[in-house]
Amino acid sequence: MGKEGRVFLRGMSSEQYGLKEFRQAQLSAPRVRNDEFVVDDASIGHSGDSKDSRTWWRIGPGDEPFLTQNLQIHFVEIPPGKSNHGHGHQNEAVFYILQGSGYEIHDDKRYDWEQGDIVVVHTDSVHRHFNDGAETAKALVMKAKSTWMYFGLIQQGRSGPIDREHEFGRREDWSQIWTDGVEDKVKVVKPSETLWETTRDGRVRVLASKDTPNVRVFSVDVYEQEIPAGSRSGKHWHMADEVAYVISGSGESLQWEVEAEIAERYYARVATEPTTWEFKTDDTVYVPQNHVHQYVNTGDEPLRLLVAQNRLIKYLGYDTVVNLEDAPEFAGAKTAVGAAG
Repeated sequence: MGKEGRVFLRGMSSEQYGLKEFRQAQLSAPRVRNDEFVVDDASIGHSGDSKDSRTWWRIGPGDEPFLTQNLQIHFVEIPPGKSNHGHGHQNEAVFYILQGSGYEIHDDKRYDWEQGDIVVVHTDSVHRHFNDGAETAKALVMKAKSTWMYFGLIQQGRSGPIDREHEFGRREDWSQIWTDGVEDKVKVVKPSETLWETTRDGRVRVLASKDTPNVRVFSVDVYEQEIPAGSRSGKHWHMADEVAYVISGSGESLQWEVEAEIAERYYARVATEPTTWEFKTDDTVYVPQNHVHQYVNTGDEPLRLLVAQNRLIKYLGYDTVVNLEDAPEFAGAKTAVGAAG
């Protein structure tokens, strides 16, 4: 699939008040994607690429068929001993290191990273990534960039002189306008600094959320999930859409559409049957807004997922997850505790 240009922010329009047709078109798009959906044109879309590095997109606002612009997902690959070009942008981005090791120069400071880390590119930063290891480095990048674009925060590009320089004064420290204390927060999160927990949704490891205030991320929630062979996650309902990257294993995503019945107030009507979306290693799985859903491991090995959501939706008044069915591991843990007591 190719593009003639780059879409930073997709518009929505209708000949009538409602946007039902827009939502139905979105829901009709395939929700599991692999590299057949690559859009890879560094001359248009990737100002951070060098002649050595490679970037390819999986989900973005300009995609046809369109899934979402709440989250944008792409990959970066850097050969041993090489680097990308580097650039600056106002939006945050979270890099999950899938393989390899290296470091980045971020606002003129060095930060080392390796497989399993998440690396935060915070707002209004200049960053460049280097591979100093023996194997190709590969990262999955998750961001809520369209949110910044909607608010008009669009100043980005490669390093260089500003236009009309004679019309502006001397340099000032841009970080003066940031939230106090943000530079003291963690920028590289190591697996050893996180904790696997058995929750109602199953075995998860939170990497970034509103409950990890020490991590320098404001817009994206990220967690890992591991589902044993023959098991499943919890079944739950939330308003935010999400993207799950399949680190390893195979399975199914069961998704129940939730319709709005607008009477004297809003009522939720959950579909009686789910749609079923099969996936495998290296796929991305999309769960649309306002859905009940559940992940099922259909393989013979543990299923490992990396799940991302746009945190900003939670600040709009949708900060609750309705748990409809607990993961078997959580139910078993509760039974064991009860028996011991």
